Amino acid sequence: MQLERITDQAEGLRRLLVRASTRVITVAAARTGFGATSIVVNLATALARTGKEVLILDGSQSNDNVSNMLALRSHHDLLHTLRRGKTMREIMLRDGLQNIRILPVARAIQALPTLCAQEREHLLESLAEASCDVDVVLVDAATYKKPDILDSLAPNQPLMLVLNSTASAITESYALIKRMAMQDGRQNFGIVVNKACNEQAARLVFSNVAQVARQHLQVYVEYLGYIPFDEKLKRATQLCRPVLDLFPNAHSAQAFGELGRNLMLLPVTECEESGSMPHIMQRLIKQVCTLN
Repeated sequence: MQLERITDQAEGLRRLLVRASTRVITVAAARTGFGATSIVVNLATALARTGKEVLILDGSQSNDNVSNMLALRSHHDLLHTLRRGKTMREIMLRDGLQNIRILPVARAIQALPTLCAQEREHLLESLAEASCDVDVVLVDAATYKKPDILDSLAPNQPLMLVLNSTASAITESYALIKRMAMQDGRQNFGIVVNKACNEQAARLVFSNVAQVARQHLQVYVEYLGYIPFDEKLKRATQLCRPVLDLFPNAHSAQAFGELGRNLMLLPVTECEESGSMPHIMQRLIKQVCTLN
């Protein structure tokens, strides 16, 4: 009965999303240190500069999360909305220069198994409210804790995996692709190669991963772009600003602009409507209920 009620709630909540064209893109890496959060921050800036309204869901509790990368102090998060009555205005962070919104969601996701039915309903309503007037939602997904938001994605929901050219990154990224292909039935993966010395090197890394994935898993792996190793990107990170703000002519800044254009050119899939944040979270809630 509880699962049926949750499903009915999700159907109603999807109708609350007034901007049907909102795209939700989940960005993940096999583990921390591959640069997924940096790519989320800089990609959001590139999209905002083209006039897109961007919301980042900060799904990491590490010191290198989105909030800290932009030197934004988070006093409250989504869990405070559920348990302390905080409003969306009180918990939403903003990067004032680009008008990018950041919603800290990590603790709320980790607390899913302990939330009551009313709190779960409030969670879905809050996500609908947060995402109702944006063009793009970028989810910085933490893959090393359960519940894992990656497990709640529909098979065709846009997913961007970040890897670099190290042997460990390639091995661990392939393991993540295999897990999602075997357990979740995912057949499409977008790949971004980070910290590559040039595009030729990036495409070589990509082709190695793609060839093995296609041969052994029968999945389609798409090259979305690469981010070059760039001292100016490193300096911008140290100063807690996107590279596009401080060094707009840097090679990495240009690469983020191209990556944003590539993402917006991807065709809208049939499941895009069911890929809203409330629906993704709904799938995760159903999994938690099933396990409990």
